[in-house]
Amino acid sequence: MGAQRIKQVAPEQALQHALKDPSVSRRQFLRISGISIVGMSAFGSCVATGTTKPVLFMEQAQGIVIADPSRCVGCRRCELACTEFNDGKAQPSMSRVKISRNLNFGPKGVYGGLQTQGNWGNGLIIQDLCKQCLHPVPCANACPNDAIVVRPPTNARVVDEKKCVGCKMCQRACPWEMMSFDADKGKATKCFLCDGEPRCVEACPAGALSYVAWRDLTDKVPPRIVPTAVMPSEKAAACNECHKR
Repeated sequence: MGAQRIKQVAPEQALQHALKDPSVSRRQFLRISGISIVGMSAFGSCVATGTTKPVLFMEQAQGIVIADPSRCVGCRRCELACTEFNDGKAQPSMSRVKISRNLNFGPKGVYGGLQTQGNWGNGLIIQDLCKQCLHPVPCANACPNDAIVVRPPTNARVVDEKKCVGCKMCQRACPWEMMSFDADKGKATKCFLCDGEPRCVEACPAGALSYVAWRDLTDKVPPRIVPTAVMPSEKAAACNECHKR
């Protein structure tokens, strides 16, 4: 059975909720309101003005794959399903869902067995998945060729292979190291939610992965690295129009 399709709450509803919720921080409000502008735009995007090369706001993804570490058995079937479906080859090293790197090492330290339980303090296998970041999107911002775009019906962030030159700037930009690279093609690749039916979710025998309505996990999952990519100057100039400090 395919993964169940989901529906996304309207951006303007999220904005109204934020206005009524005193616990919403200024930063959260600005992020939500920015998405609302996108949702209400006739063209689905808002153009930052004042630059010769405008930057388009990226629409919010409608879904996201989340994981339950307590269910993961480390079989890595999800990695195989991902690459076999998307790339026609069994190559877990370039999978968009990443299990292998956390089998013996946690995201931030050595896993020492059931007694010491590693730096996470629980001994669980941690599945790493794309956060489908809301605007501003780190990997898209760092790409000098605007090769990371939004694609319906899920509005997932997708690598346009025609534009990608394999510079790997997106890999350096992602705080969770979720960008993959196809060495045979010389192109970057990332999770695009399999157009609403994630094969990794279907393949998991333990029910450890779920496809759900999008939610912001960027401030809940600790980053793996400090990004080293630099945003192109023209994009940075355009962002200053809306992201003034």
